[in-house]
Formats: sequence, structure tokens, C-alpha cells
Amino acid sequence: MEATEQPAERIDGGDLSCARLLILLRGRVADLPAGSIVHLSTTDPVAPIDLPAWCRITGHDYLGVAEPGPPPVYVVRVGASPVETRPDRPWHPVG
Repeated sequence: MEATEQPAERIDGGDLSCARLLILLRGRVADLPAGSIVHLSTTDPVAPIDLPAWCRITGHDYLGVAEPGPPPVYVVRVGASPVETRPDRPWHPVG
């Protein structure tokens, strides 16, 4: 699985809630080149649902779980043409 690729960025999401976690992730991936791998650790129980959904909305690739944890580490690959989302609502595209 590609989830084992070396990350360009590691993010400790701690116990952030969904919205705060996605705002943190969105800000970090904005500065990374397309194809970069991001490892995100979080104890948020809905992360396995929210992360794949957010990736579909924004054009990034959800690659699964790199480490089962605790806490689990999820893997995202930065997309080539990401969809911009609202600053206060990272799951709502701008426009």
C-alpha cells in the first residue's frame, strides 16, 4: 500500500475535533507540492470517515492507515489541483 511511503510532513492532530483537524490539515498541505505524502496522527474517532470524504471534496488522495496506533496515523497525498475550501469550513468548496 502507498500509505507506507515516507512522509514529507507529519502532523500531530492530537484530540482535535473534525473541523479543527481539517483546518490544520488544509493549512499544512497548501504549502506542499503535489504528490507530497502527509502522515496525520489523531485520536478523533471520526477521522476514518472525515479524512476520505474531505480528500474526495478537495482533490487530495486518502491512502489509508500507515500505523494503527494508538493513535492511528492516516496518510494523505497532496493533489495536483486541489479545490479551495472556505477558511472557516474546510469541507465547503469556495464559490
